[in-house]
Amino acid sequence: MKKISPRFKLWLSSKKEQGVFGDGKWWLLQAIEKQGSLSSACKLLGISYRKAWGDLKKAERGLGVSLVEKHRGGKLGGRTVLTDSGKRWAKAYRKFRVGIEKAMERAYDKHIKGLME
Repeated sequence: MKKISPRFKLWLSSKKEQGVFGDGKWWLLQAIEKQGSLSSACKLLGISYRKAWGDLKKAERGLGVSLVEKHRGGKLGGRTVLTDSGKRWAKAYRKFRVGIEKAMERAYDKHIKGLME
């Protein structure tokens, strides 16, 4: 038998809106923090600026907080930084995701792994 392993997609939704926050938005926040700009984060992730900006606005609307702060151009160009709320959400989501991964691995080991041997 071929080796298989569990994978998952994770997102948070509200009653009013699906996909308020999840892996994609989390990756985007991390890339913004690393790159220092939304356009550079988009290039790193291979997504359009329009999609990224729409995702950020959807997350901010759904969560009720500002995740990023944009500083327009100038001689050296603009920059985008995470707000304190953005940093807290990125950190909390990472911990939440790690917890889900560990629970999934335990469940896989308990219920599926033996079938693969």
